[in-house]
Amino acid sequence: MDNNIKFHFQQVKQASRKALRLSTTTINQVLTEVAEAAVRHSERILAENKKDLDRMDPKDPKFDRLKLTPERIQSIANDIRNVASLPSPLGKVLEEKSLDNGLQLKKISVPLGVVGIIYEARPNVTFDVFSLCLKSGNVSVLKGGSDAEFSNLAIVSLIQEVLRKHQLDEHMVYLMPAHREATQAMLTASEYIDVIIPRGSQGLINFVRENASVPVIETGAGIVHTYFDVSGNLDKGKAIVHNAKTRRVSVCNALDCLIIHRDRLKDLPALTATLAQADVEIFADAPSLQTLQGHYPSGLLQPARDEHFGTEFLSYKMAIKTVDHLEEALDHIATYSSRHSEAIIAEDAATIDTFMQSVDAAAVYANTSTAFTDGAQFGMGAEIGISTQKLHARGPMALPELTSYKWLIQSGGLIRNP
Repeated sequence: MDNNIKFHFQQVKQASRKALRLSTTTINQVLTEVAEAAVRHSERILAENKKDLDRMDPKDPKFDRLKLTPERIQSIANDIRNVASLPSPLGKVLEEKSLDNGLQLKKISVPLGVVGIIYEARPNVTFDVFSLCLKSGNVSVLKGGSDAEFSNLAIVSLIQEVLRKHQLDEHMVYLMPAHREATQAMLTASEYIDVIIPRGSQGLINFVRENASVPVIETGAGIVHTYFDVSGNLDKGKAIVHNAKTRRVSVCNALDCLIIHRDRLKDLPALTATLAQADVEIFADAPSLQTLQGHYPSGLLQPARDEHFGTEFLSYKMAIKTVDHLEEALDHIATYSSRHSEAIIAEDAATIDTFMQSVDAAAVYANTSTAFTDGAQFGMGAEIGISTQKLHARGPMALPELTSYKWLIQSGGLIRNP
């Protein structure tokens, strides 16, 4: 491991012990001031962000994730304020009992410690991770991609200015060098880092899982389906499909595949009409292709190939699959889902219930856009990632998911006999 990186890891570990003693009042003051500083110095952040944007092709799916605007910075600041307003997740008594032998046991929530985040072109994550980690008593090690190097440097510099103002250790957040060698150092830093959370493409997540000796919480790619059932309401369907696909195509909760019941193919042109206005390219299976021909722009309509199913497009592209019944829709989802977010549009209560119980995903929706899979939208203030695994955390992860617990045991001098 590079000596410079090792030195910073050691400083971060020391900072994590200091973080345990921070009062909720101090934490909230720091977060509030970071939010204010982000808005006050937005021109400085945007100037550095432009340097990153100038190096990326605007057609790259990551471009929208990388891009910051005054409105997005204001939204980020609001999320930080929301985190500050939430109750602390620390010190909660999760279990308490007294045993007959006199042992008094209490299980309380505590920070994870040092949280490492590896992420791609998402500078907003830098703010989100810092705010959630500080509020939950953790410190953070950030490994952003080279695509967002200037943006991340500006953001972390601003955060550390606020920390120093409060005479706090600036190593409560540490931004690692953007080069690839730093990633390997992070993945093997089990002596210093307690958990790593990757945020990004499936390739990044797979690489972290396969190469890390530090425990990993996976935040999987979003291969998202919405099933339009035979009982689905067309007006609801049009609004939901349009919103899930086009609200922001580069995020992991965006719609990738519309599944439609064969008996509702006649409604497919109406269901997709506004997608054409947004220039969404559709890869349709044979029945849906035949239905849409003459009703959808020919330049945006292509026959689906096998690889179009199970693809996270992150762009204005979408697949369509036709099914004969609910079970076939469930089978398709089970085959291609990344277990992130899945939805049904239906009016039949029994169908909805079967779908909600049967689909294995972190977030399952009925008559609702999958765009809501988001920590802020779930009332969590912000999120550190959306876990698609089942151990420790699942779905949007925020303050409670950044804690573990420990046992506190007292007695009047008990010793254990053989």
